[in-house]
Amino acid sequence: MTKEFSVPPVVFPAGNGVNPGVGNVTQRRAPMAPFQPLRPPSSSSAIPFLSFDIGSAASSSGTFGGTISSSGVSGSATFEDEEPLLDELGIHPDQIWHKTKSILNPFRVNPSAHKDSDLSGPIFLYLSFCLFQLLAGKIQFGVILGWIVVSSIFLYVVFNMLAGRNGNLDLHTCTSVVGYCMLPVVILSAMSLFIPQGSSVIRYAMAGVFVVWAARACTNLMVALADGGEEHRGLIAYACFLIYTSFSLLVIF
Repeated sequence: MTKEFSVPPVVFPAGNGVNPGVGNVTQRRAPMAPFQPLRPPSSSSAIPFLSFDIGSAASSSGTFGGTISSSGVSGSATFEDEEPLLDELGIHPDQIWHKTKSILNPFRVNPSAHKDSDLSGPIFLYLSFCLFQLLAGKIQFGVILGWIVVSSIFLYVVFNMLAGRNGNLDLHTCTSVVGYCMLPVVILSAMSLFIPQGSSVIRYAMAGVFVVWAARACTNLMVALADGGEEHRGLIAYACFLIYTSFSLLVIF
């Protein structure tokens, strides 16, 4: 004996594409339009490529091209007005040559040429000295650099201690003077390449002449450029003589 149950009928809402009389219920979706970015008004967009309007971008390309070309012309004009690279780096070849020529006369040194101190000329002379020593078979780059630093500090301390409160010599000026007065030692190093190793008497005599030359030039410049050194000229000359003697020993031995 079967028992029958009463099932209420299923009612679908109208308008959803469902036919109540059909068993298989299929729903259809309306086709959607492809995604399109929103187009802001052309007047509100100042940049052409944000408006997605090819015509407006093409029309404004001439304006952009004109702006770039005008900026290029102004940029080339500014490059012509710039200083040379050596002047921007603080390297003045004319001043270096003028200061070097003032050292060539051992009896009359021009102190006015060394009032504006620099380190470009001394570095060039230091490298020349290292090069001539290298050609002689002596690799002394570190030794020469160390002696230069120690010599500049030594002469700076000695001069200011002797001058007392009147001493106004700064370390930059002292290093510049010591470096430019290295010119006789550089010449000695270059000439020693052509002197035989066995002739020690000639080498010692040449070293003595060039050391006196360098010490005299350095003493005159120190006394002329700084105050309070005239009365201590002998002691300053002795310190300069020790400095350039130590450099000449690198050339002889």
